[in-house]
Amino acid sequence: MEPKNDYLTANKVLWNKRTDIHVNSAFYDVPGFLAGNNPLKEIELSLLGDVANTTLLHLQCHFGQDTLSLARMGARVTGVDLSDTAIAQANALAAQIQLTSQASFVCCDVYSAPAHINDRFDTVFTSYGTIGWLPDLDKWAAVIEHFLKPGGHFVMADFHPVVWMFDDYFKTVFYSYFNTEALVEETSGTYTDRNSNIKSTSYSWNHPLSDIIMALTAQGLQLQVFREFDYSPYNCFNNTIEKNGRFYIQGMEGKLPMVYAFKFFKPL
Repeated sequence: MEPKNDYLTANKVLWNKRTDIHVNSAFYDVPGFLAGNNPLKEIELSLLGDVANTTLLHLQCHFGQDTLSLARMGARVTGVDLSDTAIAQANALAAQIQLTSQASFVCCDVYSAPAHINDRFDTVFTSYGTIGWLPDLDKWAAVIEHFLKPGGHFVMADFHPVVWMFDDYFKTVFYSYFNTEALVEETSGTYTDRNSNIKSTSYSWNHPLSDIIMALTAQGLQLQVFREFDYSPYNCFNNTIEKNGRFYIQGMEGKLPMVYAFKFFKPL
């Protein structure tokens, strides 16, 4: 069930504040992106395959770097995000790299996207830190099914729900693996700058893998590939060590699932 409080408004405020910090961070490296760097990782690229001359919907796209990277790879893309600050930045980036004819962006929450977008797509994509902001996976999966063309694919990579069981420093198991309630927290800083002075209220939810997969299969989508990884491709957690561009929680190297990825197919 969705919380009585207006979680969308609170989370939009949070992500507007974060976006202002993120676009100037070394983590996102906007100058490198403008120069041609592709921030997409092998985990998701291996599942997306050749996207040239396809249509792609990117849900919860933040300020559009991954979306625009897919446009650079030849896809015609639409990015969706709750944050109007992020969408403004995405449009500005698209203009800077002259991809406005190949990429468009829509500011809305995931659940209301069918009211804002009329197209159907060859691929729906989402990645890293997405569904934890959504209370209802059945509604989420219905949106994905709605936008996929028959024969299309849904590709997702995200942080493993086991990661979200721990406290911020991975010292204790603090949260349930299962979705028992909304996690309402007063946050400060952000993963690109933990010392930044932004403060806001956040609403998030833990979703076990079984709930994620079953919500999608209940829509008639067929699981084709499912993978788990013992590392994060991003250095966005505390207490990490790096080995060859992969980030592990110190003391748990090779023991903790940190990312999962899958690919679903919509039958013809």
